[in-house]
Amino acid sequence: MKWTIRIGLIALVLVAAVLLFAGNYFYTYAFVPAPKDFLASEETTDSKKTTPEQAWFNGKTRKRWQIKSEDNLFLSAIYLPAKTPQNKTAILAHGYMANADSLWQVANIYHDLGYDVLLPDARGHGQSQGEVIGFGWPERKDYLGWINKVLEEKGSDEKITLYGISMGAATVMNTSGEKLPENVFAIVEDCGYASIKEELTYQYKAMFDLPTFPIMQVTNLVTRVRAGFFYTEGDVRKQLAKNKTPMLFIHGTADTFVPFSMLDEVYKATDAPKERWEVAGAEHAKSYDTEPEKYREKIKNFLQKYE
Repeated sequence: MKWTIRIGLIALVLVAAVLLFAGNYFYTYAFVPAPKDFLASEETTDSKKTTPEQAWFNGKTRKRWQIKSEDNLFLSAIYLPAKTPQNKTAILAHGYMANADSLWQVANIYHDLGYDVLLPDARGHGQSQGEVIGFGWPERKDYLGWINKVLEEKGSDEKITLYGISMGAATVMNTSGEKLPENVFAIVEDCGYASIKEELTYQYKAMFDLPTFPIMQVTNLVTRVRAGFFYTEGDVRKQLAKNKTPMLFIHGTADTFVPFSMLDEVYKATDAPKERWEVAGAEHAKSYDTEPEKYREKIKNFLQKYE
């Protein structure tokens, strides 16, 4: 009988060890900044192309701003002033394992509309500190910091709009559920996911083709210990339910990285003034590449309604 108990205890310990190893492995795979083999391509067009827009983006007017996060990380951003000051700023949020430079084309859209443009490097990306990718959840507080930074630098009358793509889209949607100053008048999100849990579960099934229970639950606990939050807290829909800011939702119909079906979930989650644009045939984060002129026009028309 004693041997049976011992064997049972040993088996439980071994199972626990395997689950802990698996949970740590998947946490590292998803949440630790490092090259990711599942990212087949860049989320935006190659920023090394030499064009007038790219020359402007890397030109003499470009500056670096910095803030300190609530958890004492130094965060960095690219700041690009408008040709003529118009008291309006666009804050742009890049995607997973990208950086501020990846959004040069979108920055040009807002620049052409007369906006000063601020492009933060998300925590753990680019020149910002951090050892954890927050999937837009802790980053929402960082974007409150960037909004305050704009108001400090530009004055209390500044009009502010937010834009995000992929993880950046989740970031600005999460930010929308916080207490925002009235200066923030519109938000544009492109292919954001409905929750961290749903996106990670979807990717886990796609990459490993294994049962999600109990690995995802263990990974959630590991995330709490190592990152300081449960990833199940990051439900974009709950934040959108508190949102009062007009929002434009964009999603490619051929998106298989953040499933196109998530567009309905996030769109339905807010009662604020809203519009949606389904980009036929566009893959993940490729709506601009698919319909560049229409992309510009959609953003322009949407912002002009609320400026």
